[in-house]
Amino acid sequence: MARVPYVTQDELDPEYRDHIVSSLQPGKTLNVYSAIGNNQSVLDGLREFLGALWNHSGLTDRQREIVILTTSSEIDSTYEWHQHVNIATDAGLEPAEIDAIARDDRRSLSEVERALVAYTRAVVRGRVTDALHDAVVEYVGEETAVGAAAVAAGYLALGRLIDAFAVEIEAGDTFAGWELE
Repeated sequence: MARVPYVTQDELDPEYRDHIVSSLQPGKTLNVYSAIGNNQSVLDGLREFLGALWNHSGLTDRQREIVILTTSSEIDSTYEWHQHVNIATDAGLEPAEIDAIARDDRRSLSEVERALVAYTRAVVRGRVTDALHDAVVEYVGEETAVGAAAVAAGYLALGRLIDAFAVEIEAGDTFAGWELE
């Protein structure tokens, strides 16, 4: 059971009501945002921040989902993993590649993707080295390296909120699983 109530749209001020609804699944209320909605200002700022990461990181959709899935796997966030499995599939990741990310098996990924996975895991662990940073910059440039680190750190923060509030997968959904195949 969640540690905070899931607020409904009717409980929010009108300008925040759409903040608890998925932008990718119109009409679907997400528990994570409903939990954070207990503080409407924080919800507003978090949605703006995550939106900037989503839209302006410089990563391709596929790369962004690799970073988010890697972060989710690293912190064992079943909720975040579940939310992003379908998004990652839509972004071009195959189920076997998603499974490989869960196992930290990078062999099926391109060189650039392997560098992003290593970098993401280091960001989440707080162990980025000059060599890891330089490798990512070599592949994607400074601006996108900053975006990759920000996506990893942003979804790490979101995962910690999910954990703090014991956010549950939405009613009617079944966990996608750490292994899809």
